[in-house]
Order: sequence, then structure tokens, then C-alpha cells
Amino acid sequence: MSIWGDIREDLRVPVEKDPAARGSLDVILSYPGFHAIVAHRLIHALHGLGVPLLPRFLANVVRATTGIEIHPAARIGRRFFIDHGMGVLIGETAEVGDDVTLYKGVTLGGTSLGGGKRHPTIGNDVVIGTNASILGAITVGDGARVGAGSVVVRDVPPRATVVGIPGRIVLQDGKPVPGAQAQRVDMPDPQGLLVAELLERVAALEVKLAERSKREPNLDAELAGPVAGETAAAVAGTSAITAAGASAAIGNGTSAAIVAETSAATAHGPLTPAAPDGVAALRSDVSAAL
Repeated sequence: MSIWGDIREDLRVPVEKDPAARGSLDVILSYPGFHAIVAHRLIHALHGLGVPLLPRFLANVVRATTGIEIHPAARIGRRFFIDHGMGVLIGETAEVGDDVTLYKGVTLGGTSLGGGKRHPTIGNDVVIGTNASILGAITVGDGARVGAGSVVVRDVPPRATVVGIPGRIVLQDGKPVPGAQAQRVDMPDPQGLLVAELLERVAALEVKLAERSKREPNLDAELAGPVAGETAAAVAGTSAITAAGASAAIGNGTSAAIVAETSAATAHGPLTPAAPDGVAALRSDVSAAL
């Protein structure tokens, strides 16, 4: 089929597969995956003619405008669909069959710096999920499915489903693979374990405190006394420091006296609504000084 015939098929695929597509014009105007594959088919033709530099330059322009990087030498089959294509990378020696769908962030990359075949070969009717990486000169068989985030470094047989890092086969022809679930590793949550341990210790301390309170009815009052004394002492110390700092900084006898009176009042205990006269007098002294 001609390049234009391939492009017409590429245009029909998102209209048929993507429920968000509102027709061909919507795809033409707003689908970067379609823009990238149309550009690649033209750039690949230039590369096949042996045109120097220009194909690579145009591929870089397409990468900048769509977020999809396809090497001019990559071979891509018919009815190719890139959905939400930002971050898709297809290497130089990659080969992609017909009716393949890629999602955002897919990498068809290499694992060797040498020449020759170093990128994967993707069969027909393959679906590769978001952020999956297919690395090396491996083969993904027809009808295979690669789960999102998987890293595949070995051949995948036809009609298999691969997930995980590294990728492992969990379904073959739609049926679970024996032993696939046994390979699953549950990663621990260190923070969750620590929080659970702390909750257990708090619960144990509460039980012990409740038992001691039953044996010693005056325990609450005994515990409250030292705590109140320590709190009052801390307030008094803070008040004295505040008075000294204010006296040195302000240099005004009246203001220093007011601060000292406030500190002394605070040291005897916090102001409460039960002493409105003292609060009013203190406010009037402060207003007169200012």
C-alpha cells in the first residue's frame, strides 16, 4: 500500500478505537500520535531514498512538537496507533507490526552500543501499556499484551500477557500461568510498620495506666501537681526573660515597669475571665504609656 493509503488507515484507527475522538477532523487537529506517525511515514521515505541529515532533523522537529521520538529508520506497520503519546520513544532498528497500539511513555529501546539489530521487534495486534519499556533485540509475539510500567528484556510468546519488573508472563492465551502468582513479592511499608508498632505501644501504656488508676484513685491529682508546678515555673522563667529583654530594648522606665508587672501577673498564673478588673487596669496602664 502507498504512504497515503497507510496514512488514511492511521486516521481511521483512533476514530474507531478511541471513544474520546469526535471524528476525523478532531484527530487531524488534536492527536499528536497521529501527527507523529504521519510525519514518520514521510520521513522514513526520505530516509529510504538516502537523503542525508534532513530525515534526522525533521524527526527532531516532530519530537519537539509532539513529544514523540521515532527514529527515521524505524519500520512501522499499518494501522499504528499512539494514544496519549507524550514520551514515546522508538529506536533505530525497531520493527513494529500491524494493528499495534502504544500508550504514553512507551520505550522501544536498545541495550547495546554496538551496531546491528539492537531494538525490539513487535508483532501484529500488540498492545503496550503506559510507561512500559521493551529493551533489546527481543521479539514480542502477535497478540501479546504488556502491562503498564513493565520492563521486558526477554522474548514474549504470542498471545501472552506480561507484567512487572522484570516482565514475567502471567497469562497465556487468556489463562493464568501456573506459578505466576507465587512469583509475586509483597514489598513492606517501613513507615506503616513503625506507625503500627507505636499504636500498639500506646495502647499497652493506656491499659497499664488505667489499671494503676484503679489501684491508686489519687494518681491523677498526683500527676497533675508536678505538671502544673513545672508549667508555672516555665511561665515564670519566660516572663522574667521577657521583662529583662523588654527593659533593655525599650529603655523606658514606665514600659519596663508595665512589662515587669505583666510578667509578675503571668508568673502567678494565666489571666482568666474571672479577673476582669486586673485585665482592664493592665490595659489602661499600657494605653497611658503608649
